[in-house]
Amino acid sequence: MSTRNKIVKALILASSLILTANTVSAAKFNIAVGDGAGGTQEALGKKFIEEFTANTKHKAKLFLNGQLGSEQDTVNDAAMGTLDFSILAINNVTPFSPSVGVLTLPYMIQSLDDAITLTQGKLGQELIENTKRDAGVRIIGWAYSGFRVLSNSKRPIRTLDDLDGLVIRVPKNEIMIETYNSWGVNPTPMAWSETFTGLQQGVIDGQDNPYITIYAMKFDEVQKYITNVRYLFSIEPLIVSESVFQDQNKATQAAILAAGKAATEFSAKSLVASEIKIKAELTKRGMIITDPANGEKEWIDKATNAVWPKFYKSVGGKDKVNEALVILGRDKV
Repeated sequence: MSTRNKIVKALILASSLILTANTVSAAKFNIAVGDGAGGTQEALGKKFIEEFTANTKHKAKLFLNGQLGSEQDTVNDAAMGTLDFSILAINNVTPFSPSVGVLTLPYMIQSLDDAITLTQGKLGQELIENTKRDAGVRIIGWAYSGFRVLSNSKRPIRTLDDLDGLVIRVPKNEIMIETYNSWGVNPTPMAWSETFTGLQQGVIDGQDNPYITIYAMKFDEVQKYITNVRYLFSIEPLIVSESVFQDQNKATQAAILAAGKAATEFSAKSLVASEIKIKAELTKRGMIITDPANGEKEWIDKATNAVWPKFYKSVGGKDKVNEALVILGRDKV
């Protein structure tokens, strides 16, 4: 982050502290957003603000493109109470509250319905409590962005052998890194803010993200091919600083929770329609979309057999994984 951006961030956060200290009069809350305009994160944030401001005297503002710091930085800032809200990829919450990693085990979530079932049910509530305890932030909403499909600039990918020699960017997330390792790829961990430039300059050949992120970030300008892998369904929670939340009166707390719920429902309803439009547009722009061979069986077998056992302990034990599988109506491991 440049010196100028650091100064801007400091001024924004300082003003936030002053405004939110008074829970009786109207306040203006700041919401950090990792992605740019047009993505799922922005859509969730806009819906949250619409609902929240309609039922309170308070205001809220989105800060896109990581203006308030990297996604992991915003978790730290929210934990300290110097940032109000943040919308970020769930893999950037996992380092602070490892149990949410159960949602990021490869192929755990295999549909939007699976994602809704796990996040909005008993297991989801447990993860919310764990995150409050572990990270000092409260999850109040969920954006559903779809599967993280694989894009690259070199060639169509249908089999694991096709990955040979490609340099693939991943977030600094151990589960995602180990998944690529299980496929025979040594991935390159890279900050999100550096990813577009890395693709543009050829430092990396590919990356994975949901269709809406590929579209919003204009990755079609630096990538040619997409493979419809579905190893990770991208969930992007909306978090609020627990200390900021507790500083609010009961009415404001209730309005925050209600707005988060409404934004979550909006995200789920809009995902399918938006993906259909985005795929058509990316194809029109020249991207070539391919499905993995044999229903992705080789990808699934290697990832689940090699990766899941390594993370049983961190996500709450093998029993926690089996609890999620039973909820989804699948066989235990």
